[in-house]
Amino acid sequence: MGRVTTRRRIQRLSADGVRTRPDTLAVEEPLEIRIDDEPFVVTMRTPGNDVELATGFLLSEGVITRGEDIRAAIHCGGPGSGGEQNTYNVLDLSLAVPAPKPRSFYTTSACGVCGKDSIDSVRTVSPYDVSSDSALLAQEVLASLPSRLREHQQVFDKTGGTHAAGLFTYAGELLAIREDVGRHNAVDKVIGWAALNGKVPLTETVLQVSGRASFELVQKSAMAGIPVFGAVSAPSSLAVEMAEEAGITLVGFMRGESMNVYANPERLFDL
Repeated sequence: MGRVTTRRRIQRLSADGVRTRPDTLAVEEPLEIRIDDEPFVVTMRTPGNDVELATGFLLSEGVITRGEDIRAAIHCGGPGSGGEQNTYNVLDLSLAVPAPKPRSFYTTSACGVCGKDSIDSVRTVSPYDVSSDSALLAQEVLASLPSRLREHQQVFDKTGGTHAAGLFTYAGELLAIREDVGRHNAVDKVIGWAALNGKVPLTETVLQVSGRASFELVQKSAMAGIPVFGAVSAPSSLAVEMAEEAGITLVGFMRGESMNVYANPERLFDL
């Protein structure tokens, strides 16, 4: 399996002059996801939890609805390997549902909807009615999640170069956390973990992210049946619209006990 971090020698410039020292970087490598040997997508990611990443991505795209739809997954040799060396950068999946039409598109570590072939295809309809999840969440619990997430960002502590996504219960229990150079990859990994462990739809859970709330991340939450989305930074206008339509409680600018609620505040109490 590929490394999550790597070391490079750099020049450190400061008022004290120039000093050469080693620095730790987050690894970014391509992952080609194939379905029945047919190329489907290439994404830039931090190696590790690749099956979770692929599962979460396919669920977010509406290709599958549960972990059982993944029949098998195997890493295979990459281009130029001659079939002898496994680069762990190619993952071939076998599905228990009809395979989608090959799209062979590319997503960067910054964009979760790159390669969509039309505006209409950007919006994906969730099989789960998030608005029917009416359980209440304590504001005190929600306010504690950014710091709880930050405590578990081990790769970020070493590199300063990864995003994080964490799944929490309404009681504040951490279910899973994943880090990646791509924020959408981190979300796909935790959603994939949930799907592979039979936890989708993720009723009465919070998806907490370390950055901003973008449209594609809120849509991924809807596709997994997650009712609350918390972001340390700001949401986009389309993210708010998506949350309103899907029935997701969207919270941003989470700073200690303060936060902005942008959509569906009725799930929160102690407001």
